[in-house]
Amino acid sequence: MIWKPNVTVAAIVERDGRFLLVEENTSEGVKLNQPAGHLEAGETLIEAIKREVLEETAFSFEPKFTTGIQLWNKKTNDNDLTYLRISFSGDIGEFFPQRTLDTGIIRSMWLTHEEIKNATDTLRSPLVLSSINDYLDGGLFPLSVIRP
Repeated sequence: MIWKPNVTVAAIVERDGRFLLVEENTSEGVKLNQPAGHLEAGETLIEAIKREVLEETAFSFEPKFTTGIQLWNKKTNDNDLTYLRISFSGDIGEFFPQRTLDTGIIRSMWLTHEEIKNATDTLRSPLVLSSINDYLDGGLFPLSVIRP
């Protein structure tokens, strides 16, 4: 068996003191997450985050900064999964109301930092809150640190 981490991207979007999250169906029930997903073959990290935000929220997204790279080892009953997650902060743009959201996505929503902290039991992973904390602590790095 070959081990490989799952490379994912996530978007940190803040507007008026609230953060854009998605409510989604998972194998562990309904959870909250940033717009996020897996890097697909042949795409850059920037292309991946733009695609994921559009697919999960119907908003276009323009990344402005990298906010962090996180490693999470998720232990499950069946196996151990490792996620390498690259987070980006940026601005949402046009909303496409006729667009169908990704399978499993229930809706997008805007929550305050305090509301997110109080929802830790329903977060998809501990990376949701830690990446927002990194962002709020000023962890903003130029996109030039990412090389295609």
